[in-house]
Amino acid sequence: MKYSRFGRTGFEVSKISLGTVEIGMDYGIAGSRPDEGEAARLLHRALDLGINFIDTARVYGEAEAIIGRAISERRKEFVLVSKVLADGDVRASVRESLRLLRTDFIDILMIHSAPLAVIQQGETLAVLQELKAEGLIRAIGASVYGEETAIAAIDAGGYDCLQIAYSVLDRRPESRVFAAAEAADVGLVARSILLKGALSDRYSGLPDGLADLRTAVEGIAQLTGGDAGALPELAYRYVLSQPCLQSALVGAGSIEELEAAVRFEAMGRLSPLMMAGVYGIPALDPFYLNPGNWPAN
Repeated sequence: MKYSRFGRTGFEVSKISLGTVEIGMDYGIAGSRPDEGEAARLLHRALDLGINFIDTARVYGEAEAIIGRAISERRKEFVLVSKVLADGDVRASVRESLRLLRTDFIDILMIHSAPLAVIQQGETLAVLQELKAEGLIRAIGASVYGEETAIAAIDAGGYDCLQIAYSVLDRRPESRVFAAAEAADVGLVARSILLKGALSDRYSGLPDGLADLRTAVEGIAQLTGGDAGALPELAYRYVLSQPCLQSALVGAGSIEELEAAVRFEAMGRLSPLMMAGVYGIPALDPFYLNPGNWPAN
């Protein structure tokens, strides 16, 4: 496993990181949530593979509690990331996260799906800075959607790192965010690499309301010779080909999915020819790039 300096956070993080939404709640296209025993084995396997960046959130169902029960005794082996909603009691949320995670501090606390207005107002950031001064958190970040919010967070100066949506279909961060983050020494971790499972052989399960997204994925699949099963490899290797990204977040519900992502990382960057093929895919309407806009079915 390769590691990278995560901006000015002071942490060295694995190129593959583990997202835990799928162990805490039902998530994704035709996804199946593992039972707690399977989730615990997944968490231990991640650490055994050298993955030292574990990402969770207060709103990920049972994820924090499962992490606390499963790997709190291995707390020194990983950088722990959790998130809070800006529209709630941030301090109370952090106290509950600490209790469930069975830890005295959270390495990186992020604002969950931080709206642009929250970034601009700065009130939640001020609370996080107080928590940092008290030693309850060690670094501050934000999980954001879109270029404008990411740039605003970088310009605000108080965010040590960002979690951004980035994939072969959502290439918007390449325009300004990458360069701005590098200049400000802000760490970047990519999420939504498989776009909630759309960039896998499960894309055929997309409803008719997402027909444009389904068509776009079919175009990406053509780069793999029409092999939908090869979509995850292409998706992860594309993201990992960007040197300004320190980690790629794997939302895995099984050990097999996690091990596959680790193999993809070991394969290295995509060839220039394949990268050019991705760049030739037309941009998709941003509406389809945010799963929060997708129909419930």
